[in-house]
Amino acid sequence: MRYFLEVSYDGLSFHGSQLQGDLPTVQYAVNKALSTLLRVPIESFGASRTDEGVHALGNFYHFDYEGELHPHTVYKLNALLPLKIAVVNLYEAKNPEMNARFDALSRRYRYKIYKAKNPFKQGRALFHPYPLDVATLNETAAVLKEYLDFETFSKRNTQTFTFKCTIFQSYWEENDDELHYVVEANRFLRGMVRALVGTQIKVNKQPGSVALFKSIIESKDCCRADFSVTGNGLYLEAVNFPEDTLINISNHRI
Repeated sequence: MRYFLEVSYDGLSFHGSQLQGDLPTVQYAVNKALSTLLRVPIESFGASRTDEGVHALGNFYHFDYEGELHPHTVYKLNALLPLKIAVVNLYEAKNPEMNARFDALSRRYRYKIYKAKNPFKQGRALFHPYPLDVATLNETAAVLKEYLDFETFSKRNTQTFTFKCTIFQSYWEENDDELHYVVEANRFLRGMVRALVGTQIKVNKQPGSVALFKSIIESKDCCRADFSVTGNGLYLEAVNFPEDTLINISNHRI
C-alpha cells in the first residue's frame, strides 16, 4: 500500500529537505522514524525539495508499506521525530502508483518580510527596513502569469530539462506589520521563489520597474535576477493533489 505523510518543519534545523547521506535533513529524519516504527527499512519520496533554512507548513512524502496503518501512527511518528518536524496528516493513496512529486497539481509558497526590527522574527522572515511600493510589487507579480519560461529565475548547474512553469497565483499582501509574497505554480525551478522575491524588490524603486522586470524575465539570464534574499523567510505553504485521490486516516491534526 502507498501512504502519504503531510509534514511541517522548521527549516533552520535541517540541511534542507532532501536526503544527503547521513546529514540531518527532513527526509533522513522521516525515513529513520518510519523505519524504526514499522521495523522494516522505509524509503520516502518528497513532493517538493526545500533548501536549507526554508520552512514548510505542509510538505508531502510518499512511502510503501505492506501492512495497514492506523490513526495512532501519527502520534507514534511524532514521538520519534525531532521536535522541529511534525506529522500533520497521514493518508492512504487510492492509486498505489501515485507519486508525491509527479502527481502534485501545484505547490504554493509564501515569502515573509518585516520592516521593524523584531528579535522574535529573526530567522522566520526577511528583515527589510526600507520602503516598498506595494502597488508596483503587485504589478510585477501579475506580470509573471503572462510567461511560461522562467530560465532567468533558475540557478545554474540545475538538472532540469525545461524551464517552463505555469504560475496560477502571484501577488503581494500586507499582513499586520508584514509584507507577504504568495506564489502558486505547477512546478518551481531551483531557487526560483527567492529569485522572484529578490528581483521584484530590486526593481521596485527603479524607473519603469514593470518594463524593467519584463526585460529581465525575457532575457533568460540568471545573472540579471537577484537570488540574495534569505531562505528563512520562505515557507512551502501547501502541496495540492487531485481531489479524491488521498484518504485521510489521521485522527490528529497539529
